[in-house]
Amino acid sequence: MPFFTAGDPDIETTADLVRVATESGANLCEIGVPYSDPIADGPVIQASYQRALDAGFKLQSVFEMGGALTQELQTPLVTMVSYSIIYRIGLLEYVKRAKAVGYAGAIVPDLLVEESSELAAVCRGEDFSLIQLVTPTTPQERQVRIAESSSGFLYYVSVTGITGERKSLPENLTESVTWLRGQTDLPICIGFGISGVDTAKQLAPVADGLIVGSAIIRRVSEAGDRENAKTSVSKFIRELRSAMDEA
Repeated sequence: MPFFTAGDPDIETTADLVRVATESGANLCEIGVPYSDPIADGPVIQASYQRALDAGFKLQSVFEMGGALTQELQTPLVTMVSYSIIYRIGLLEYVKRAKAVGYAGAIVPDLLVEESSELAAVCRGEDFSLIQLVTPTTPQERQVRIAESSSGFLYYVSVTGITGERKSLPENLTESVTWLRGQTDLPICIGFGISGVDTAKQLAPVADGLIVGSAIIRRVSEAGDRENAKTSVSKFIRELRSAMDEA
């Protein structure tokens, strides 16, 4: 499940990268909605958000891009978006607009489970997934509550701290995910810290999906132009896909 920042370096490149990702083996693509205040975002994704905002990013472009892509692709798309953006537009309005252009759901990283009931109800009514995050420090009772208010899949944060590539992951990660799997029927997808083939192989046996953000955004930023970015991202996703299939 690759993550792309909408509008970095421009919305046309983002759309092309999503197309390339689906051709290279991605099962779902996350579209990050740039936001001025970081929400557990590491420096690579923070910088991509700032580049998009500096280039004049507008939320409407996410909806327009989604509408175009979902007409030609079978791969589901979801947004990763701050609750403050959803709240400002209106909960029902955001969900209706996103669903109308083909988005399957939204990851809302700054929505507390205690405050999620209204949006969860709206999403259920519109058959739109509300994907929430569980972290290594989330108490087990709270993990269950988050799972009960979520739909689509659960986003399991593999490490404490911010997003970013890591060479190693916590030793108890597999045990923690296995416990959570026994508490919910939702698929559990792991993100944060997945840097390449080695971490993908480590997590593939226990995860229903792997979410890769910083490692992809770094390749986009280092590519220099759109064609190089597409080539680099395609190669990386194919490597991850192969590693997961072999694990």
